[in-house]
Amino acid sequence: MVSTIQRRYSLDEYRAIADTSEEKCEYHDGEIIATTGGTVTNSRIGGNVFALLKFLLRDTNFEAINNDLRLWIPDYRRGVYPDAMVFSGALQFNGESQGDASRREDEVLNPLLIVEVLSPSTEEYDRTDKFRMYRSIPSFCEYLLIRQNKVFVEHYSRQAQVWTYSDFDGLDQSILLESLNIELAIAEIYRGIEF
Repeated sequence: MVSTIQRRYSLDEYRAIADTSEEKCEYHDGEIIATTGGTVTNSRIGGNVFALLKFLLRDTNFEAINNDLRLWIPDYRRGVYPDAMVFSGALQFNGESQGDASRREDEVLNPLLIVEVLSPSTEEYDRTDKFRMYRSIPSFCEYLLIRQNKVFVEHYSRQAQVWTYSDFDGLDQSILLESLNIELAIAEIYRGIEF
């Protein structure tokens, strides 16, 4: 029997690698995980959602961000890249409380809404462990999980400390995002997508 020793990386080592890497990689408490490229459908849906949020939130105090910005989850020492996030007011960056020298403008802490477009390789993780970790973020109060192989969107919403669930499977439906006071049309999420 052969055993392999898996190297653990410090956060600073990860950041040095991530800053120069041509591929996105996440940090999972000492492990560096390369993220795989998505499908065209995944990319189109993610782009649709981001564009829709950006448009609906114009001239408000909310800001939609695409999947280029890393979300830092302090309780779990994770750096991940959701497909889209929305923030209220100023973005909070990792390291701000320690002063400007350690502030990371590539690691945010305070999303209200997180969106994940599901893929076969990440669906279970996005629904379970990742959602559990996201729930440790105090500002986080709405979560969208979007299927790419059929019309199906799941919406989780936190009221006080209770999470509620609803799902949508019709192109004629809309999702009310209470924290943002907007509705997302399912038809717009899936615009240009053929099944």
